[in-house]
Amino acid sequence: MTGDEANPVVGWSRLHGEDVSASRLVVGWLRFVHALARLFDRVHPDVLSAAGVVVAGGAVVAAGAGGRWALLALVLVVATGVFDGLDGAVALRTGRVRPLGAVVDAVADRLTDLLLVLVLLVLGAGAWWCAAIGAAVLVHEYARAKAQAVGMRSAGAITAAERPTRVIVVAIACLGTGLAPGGTPVTGWSWAVVSAVVWAGCTLVGFGQLAAGVRRELSGRPWTGPFASGRSDQAGDDPR
Repeated sequence: MTGDEANPVVGWSRLHGEDVSASRLVVGWLRFVHALARLFDRVHPDVLSAAGVVVAGGAVVAAGAGGRWALLALVLVVATGVFDGLDGAVALRTGRVRPLGAVVDAVADRLTDLLLVLVLLVLGAGAWWCAAIGAAVLVHEYARAKAQAVGMRSAGAITAAERPTRVIVVAIACLGTGLAPGGTPVTGWSWAVVSAVVWAGCTLVGFGQLAAGVRRELSGRPWTGPFASGRSDQAGDDPR
């Protein structure tokens, strides 16, 4: 048994550069996913990443079928979230963590994010809302990836707009649409519209949290690339 298998929280924290041991919710989720991962040790992590994308695509199809099919979409959306955790858990448990796998996982995550946006679209959320949310997700993750590429050693911040939030918001939209198609209580708005608004709000908060985290880690750090000035971070230091 490897150290990461024995303590999945330590393994996840080491891999992502964030100590999450103080969060009972995250710790509980990581332990659940790693326990479930025992059943998939023989499956390559990249296959699990791809499976998450396929399942998310199935959620779009089910949501588009209308009526009670939204409940099947709910199951598939939740399954997508589970697959998102399984690929990393299996990689940690079996010692198959590698740079290429991280790239595959990241690409699969972004495709899944866009498919989750499509679920809201076919459930009735406005096209402009969905386009804005999709763009915001990509910018959020690009900013984090770029910051890590130039020296940030952590995720910057665990924000209000991370993958679990996206999955939960879309899952609620599916559940509400399937059980109460008349809309949300009091407002009468469709569940997809309300979920899109909530997602957008979380995105705005998340941007602020991530920006603060990136600034905290990178402000004052000298550029170390091929065009390094040797000075602390200042206007004009970025390579052109």
